Amino acid sequence: MNEDESLRRYGLQPSSADLPHIREILQSQADLEQHDQDTELMKLCCLQLFNAGQLSDVLVIWQAKESSWDAHCSIDVQLLCGAGLDATKAHLEADGSEDAAEALRYLLDCEAAGDFDNFSVAEEARWRANYYLD
Repeated sequence: MNEDESLRRYGLQPSSADLPHIREILQSQADLEQHDQDTELMKLCCLQLFNAGQLSDVLVIWQAKESSWDAHCSIDVQLLCGAGLDATKAHLEADGSEDAAEALRYLLDCEAAGDFDNFSVAEEARWRANYYLD
């Protein structure tokens, strides 16, 4: 599956029934060697999960982001926060895993750098929808 196929099949607001398949696509892309990854498809999967707004996807997105240098640069940190910035930080803090601690440190650094100035889930979703649908 590529980015266009995923967009046609699942749209930007996938149904809850489609979320497991989107997670599977994202994980399979993250597991590929760096030169075989389709980071555009990964970024779309992350946006689809962002739009679902489930805290359980924060680490799924984080692990995809950290799967390679290209993925790290392609998948924006804001995509971790589909449930909101404060809820995401609280979720990562409560998780207790090393991945969660690393993601939280990165998120806090990005927040301190201004990457979340004027952030809102609705505005982020709207802006990204314009990118994909225009």
